[in-house]
This record gives sequence, structure tokens and C-alpha cells, in this order.
Amino acid sequence: MNKFTMFGKLTAHPGKREELISLLLESSLSLNDMEGCEFYIINESVDDPDAIWITELWSDAQAHADSLKNEEVLAVIQRARPLIAGIEPIRLRPVGGKGL
Repeated sequence: MNKFTMFGKLTAHPGKREELISLLLESSLSLNDMEGCEFYIINESVDDPDAIWITELWSDAQAHADSLKNEEVLAVIQRARPLIAGIEPIRLRPVGGKGL
């Protein structure tokens, strides 16, 4: 299986999580037509008022890398940076299970 999964923890500056979530939700609409993006889910942490977790599944690692060259994606990253205090990416390779 060549699929690529990524979990990303974004920590917003205190009091900025809702603004960051709104920006991410707005920008996620552009992923509907992005080749290779199978799902992109924005989650808010129940235990941490500043944490957001993003769950991504791509057809392969190259599709994910290509998405980071997209002008719309790059523009969102620039708009989001002032709201983000920290980023923790976790790159994974799925091996199976329900939904795959």
C-alpha cells in the first residue's frame, strides 16, 4: 500500500484556536478537487483549549508533497502562521484496517 497518512498537531496562540479553525475549514474546501487528497479532517482537542489535530490521508507521499506547492495552500499557510504557536507533524504509512 502506497498511501500516506499525516497527523498534525497545531497549537494556536492562546485565544486564537477558533480563528485558526475557521481559517482551516474555509481553506479545506479547496482540497475537494485536489488530486490525491482522500480525506482531510480538522479536529479540536477536548483536553487542550489551544490544540487542533488535522488528520490527512493521501494517495501517496508525493501527492501530499505536491499539495504543499499549491498556491492556495501556500496562501493559507501564510495567513495561518501568526495564529500558530507550535506545529508537530506525524508522518505515517497506513497498513490496513476499516476504511482502507
